[in-house]
Amino acid sequence: MANFYTDNEALKHYLNHPMMEKIVDLKERGFADADKYDYAPQDYADAQDSYDKVLEIVGEICGDIIAENAEEVDHTGPRVENNRVIYAEGTARNLDACRKAGLMGMSMPRRLGGLNFPITPYIMAADIVSRADAGFENLWGLQDCAETLYEFGDEEQKQKYIPRVCAGETMSMDLTEPDAGSDLQSVMLKATQKEDGSWVLNGVKRFITNGDSDIHLVLARSEEGTKDGRGLSMFVYDKRNGGVNVRRIENKMGIKGSPTCELTYKDAPAELVGSRKLGLIKYVMALMNGARLGIAAQSVGLSEAAYREALAYAKERTQFGKAIINFPAVAEILAVMKAKLYASRALLYACSRFVDIYKAYDDIAKERKLTIEEKKEAKEYSRLADAFTPLAKGMTSEFCNQNAYDAIQIHGGSGFMKDYACERIYRDARITSIYEGTTQLQVVAAIRHVTTGTYLNWIKAELTKECKAADQETKATLEWMAQQLEACTQSVMGIESSEYHDFMARRLVEIAGYTVMGLLLLDDTTRNDDFRQPMRVFVKLGQAEVAKHADFIANFRPEQIEEYLHN
Repeated sequence: MANFYTDNEALKHYLNHPMMEKIVDLKERGFADADKYDYAPQDYADAQDSYDKVLEIVGEICGDIIAENAEEVDHTGPRVENNRVIYAEGTARNLDACRKAGLMGMSMPRRLGGLNFPITPYIMAADIVSRADAGFENLWGLQDCAETLYEFGDEEQKQKYIPRVCAGETMSMDLTEPDAGSDLQSVMLKATQKEDGSWVLNGVKRFITNGDSDIHLVLARSEEGTKDGRGLSMFVYDKRNGGVNVRRIENKMGIKGSPTCELTYKDAPAELVGSRKLGLIKYVMALMNGARLGIAAQSVGLSEAAYREALAYAKERTQFGKAIINFPAVAEILAVMKAKLYASRALLYACSRFVDIYKAYDDIAKERKLTIEEKKEAKEYSRLADAFTPLAKGMTSEFCNQNAYDAIQIHGGSGFMKDYACERIYRDARITSIYEGTTQLQVVAAIRHVTTGTYLNWIKAELTKECKAADQETKATLEWMAQQLEACTQSVMGIESSEYHDFMARRLVEIAGYTVMGLLLLDDTTRNDDFRQPMRVFVKLGQAEVAKHADFIANFRPEQIEEYLHN
C-alpha cells in the first residue's frame, strides 16, 4: 500500500519547522478548545501528532485511491447532462473518500465543523493531493474559498455555509468572463438589488473551475453605470436556489478531471458578502492570494510526481548494458530536477508560515485588541506573505513545467506515449504558470518588493545566520548573489523609464527568487544534512542564472527596448 506522506521525509521536516510552535500557539489560542472538543489538542506535541495522523490519512488516500484513479479520470473526464456536471466515476470516488475521512474544511474553526488546522499542514495536504492527481486537487483545494467566507462574511453566512463545506460540499470562485480574464476590472455579470433588499445575478462566467459546485463565490457588478473595479462586489450563491446552468465544459489540454465550465446566470438569487464595492479591491485580492498559494502547492506536488517518475524510469531503463541513470547526461538532469523540487518546496512552506502568522493575528484581532508588539509583528508577516506569495506561485510553477518537461525527456520516446504517467503530468503542469495569474502577473506583483527592499532586507537578515562549516562556500556564493540583486536593482532603477523598469522586472524578480530559495535551502541544511546535495546543485544553478541576468542588465542599453517591443 502506497502512502504519499510517509514516503516523503521532506514533508515531516517542514511540519516540524521551528516556527510551527508559534504558529500552533496562535492558531489554538493557547489550546482553549481542549475542554470543548474531544479532538482538540492539549498542547503543541498533541497538535503535531494530530497533523501527522491526518496527513498520514491524506497520504494513504492519495496513494491507494486518488493516484490509482488518475489515469481513468484523465481518460473519461466529466460531462454535462441537463445543464449539470457529472463527475468522472473516479472523481466521485475520490470525493467520497475525502468526505468520509473528514478532509474538507481542514483550516476552518472547530465551532463551524472544521479541524482548525493552520495553513501549513493544509497546504501540505494540497501538495500530497497534487502529486496524486493535480486535476482532483482543484476540486478538493477549492475548500479554501471557505477562508474568504470566514474572513469577510457575516456570522449568519458563516453558520449557513461553512459547516456544509466542512461536511463535504464543494465550492468555486466565479470570477472570469469571456471578456474579463486577468483584467477582472472588466467583469460585467450584473448584480441587481430587488425592492426587498435581496440580490439576483444575471450574465455569463467562463473558465470557472468546478463551476457546478454547491456553493459559489461570485464577483459581480453591483453599481450601475460603473466600468472599473470600484463597481464590483462579492456574492455567495447557493446551488440549491437554482438560476445557474452549465452551458458547457471546456475541452482542455490537462487537469481533465476538473470541470472548467461556462455558466449562465438568470435571476440567480445571491447574498452580498461584506460591503458593496469592495469585491475586487479587497475580497478577491484575498481570495486570489490564497488560490496562488494553492497553485504553488499544486506545482510542488506535480514536481514531486515528475521527479519520481523520471527517477524510477532512469533506474529501470537499460541502454548499452547499463541503467540510464548511470549516464552523466541523465544523472545531471535528475540532479537539477531534484534541486528545483527541493527549492520549490522550501519556498512554498516559508510562504505558508508567513501567511499562517499574519492570518492568525487577523483572526485574534476580531476577538480582542492586539498589543503594539502584536500589531507590529502582524504587519511584518503580512508584508512578507504579500512578497513571498507571487514569488512562490511564479517560481514553483515555472520549475514545475521544467521538471515535467525533463521527466518526458528522460523517458525518451516512451514519455510521449500515454502508457506513462509523465505524459499526463506534463499536460497537467502547463496550466500552473497560467491560471490564478500568469507568471508575468506574478512578476508585476513581486517587483515592488524588489524595488522597496522587502526581499533584500530578508536576504540580508538570513545571511547573518550561522551555517555549518561544510556550507561556508555555498553561503559565500549566496552573498555574491545578494550583492548582484542590490547592484542590478540600483542599476535598473537608476534609469528614469517605467518601460525599462517593466522590461527588466522579470530578471530582477528571478535574481531575488534564486537567492531567497538558496538561502531557505541553506537554512534547511542546518537542520537536516539530506538537503545539502540539492542545495549545492540549486545554488550553483542559481549562480549561473544570476550571472546571466546581471550580464544582460549591465550590457543592455535602454534604447534597445524598441527592438523588442516593435518587431
